[in-house]
Amino acid sequence: MPNIRTLIQLQETLDSEMGWRVKEIGAFIVASKSGSPEKKFFIRAGVALVYAHWEGFIKASSEQYLSFVHYRGHTYRELKSCFAVFGLKSKLQMLSKSRQSSPNIEAFDFIISEMGQPAHMQMASAIDTESNLTSKVFTNIAASLDLNVEKYKTKFNLIDESLVKRRNQVAHGEYMDLGGREFGELVDEILQLMRDYKTDLLNAASIEAYKRPIPLVN
Repeated sequence: MPNIRTLIQLQETLDSEMGWRVKEIGAFIVASKSGSPEKKFFIRAGVALVYAHWEGFIKASSEQYLSFVHYRGHTYRELKSCFAVFGLKSKLQMLSKSRQSSPNIEAFDFIISEMGQPAHMQMASAIDTESNLTSKVFTNIAASLDLNVEKYKTKFNLIDESLVKRRNQVAHGEYMDLGGREFGELVDEILQLMRDYKTDLLNAASIEAYKRPIPLVN
C-alpha cells in the first residue's frame, strides 16, 4: 500500500489501479467478439475476471482513499465518525463484546483520551468485500467512507444478478449461456461503475468530505 499524501498522488494511484484492470479485461472483450468456437470459454472466464476486478478495484481504491485520509494528519475528533472508527475499531469491539466492567471502562477511557491524537487507520482488513461483492456489501463499504450510493441503486440488480450470480455459476462449475454482445454490455456497465466510484473518491478527497463539520458558534 503506497503512502498517499496528496490529492495528486491519490489521483495517480487510482488512475493506475483502474488502468491495468481495463487493459486486462480488454483482452477478453476482443476474444469474446471473435468468430472462434472457443469464444464461449473466454466469456465464461471473462465473467469471473470482470468480477475479480470489480471486487479488487473497490477494495483497493477504498483502501487507497483511507491511506490518503490517514496521511492528512487529522485527529480523531476532526474526522467524521465513520473514519475515526477505522482507528478505534479494536477498542470499540471490546466495548461491544466484553461483559466485564473493567475492560469496558478501560476501552472507553482510551477512546476519550485518543480523540485529540492524530488518527491512525488500521488498514489490515479495513475494507471487507466478504469475497462476494454484492450490492449490499458495496453499500456497506461506501457507507463506511461516507459515500452516497443513491445513484448506484439502479445498478444493484446488474451487480447482483448479471455479475455476482453469474460469477458464482462459473465458480461452481454450472452452465451459463451468455453471448458476446451481452458480455460486452456487462463489461461496459461494470467498468462505468468502477469509474464512477473512482470519481466519487476523488471528489470526496478534494472537498475534504472526510472531515467533521465545524459547529457554528452563536
